[in-house]
Amino acid sequence: MNKIEVILVDDHHIVCEGIKSLLSDSQSITIMGCVRNLSELLIKLRILPIHVVLLNTYEPGDHDIDMIRIIQREHPQIKILILAMTVQESFILRTLKAGAKGFLSKDADRNEMIEAIMTVRSGYDYYSKSISNIILKRYLKQSGNNPIKNNPNSTLSERELEVLKLFADSYTNKEIADKLFVSIRTVESHKNNIMRKINLKTTVDMVKFAIRNNLIEV
Repeated sequence: MNKIEVILVDDHHIVCEGIKSLLSDSQSITIMGCVRNLSELLIKLRILPIHVVLLNTYEPGDHDIDMIRIIQREHPQIKILILAMTVQESFILRTLKAGAKGFLSKDADRNEMIEAIMTVRSGYDYYSKSISNIILKRYLKQSGNNPIKNNPNSTLSERELEVLKLFADSYTNKEIADKLFVSIRTVESHKNNIMRKINLKTTVDMVKFAIRNNLIEV
């Protein structure tokens, strides 16, 4: 299995070294280097086969959003994962709109970071539990709890419903796999089938769907 090649963006050398050390013994991930800014990043992206950009932010601002947009425009195949030291609802929503595929808060541990990298590389969105709660609260405030016409019980298999409920309850891919005694790849396959069957585009949409169909309590 080919490793996922990741590049870090952070202008603090000690932080880069810390993250590299944290992921150094991963069997699935290779850290290809660390850059301090967009100019250095774009040079690296032209010469290295990068799969995921891990962008570390401290004081969220327009420069981060601009960086995400530029990466997406020039290298649309590369997935962008945000690691944020401070979490602001408006910044989270702006990064998602700009094209980021995942968002980790500062309380993420090694296992969650690895899972997030593997998830966005596979084409799925990833949000840590605290981030998911912020997104869902915003969604509920805007849309209310109006039911939608789709009946998931008539569309999804029993196992797919089980996976959907667990995911909507903020279980991670690994936690779902452990609970159901299946592989993470099987969990991702179920998620893919769920999104295809009920015509959803992102994993956040899955959670919204579960809420609006009263599959979970909020």
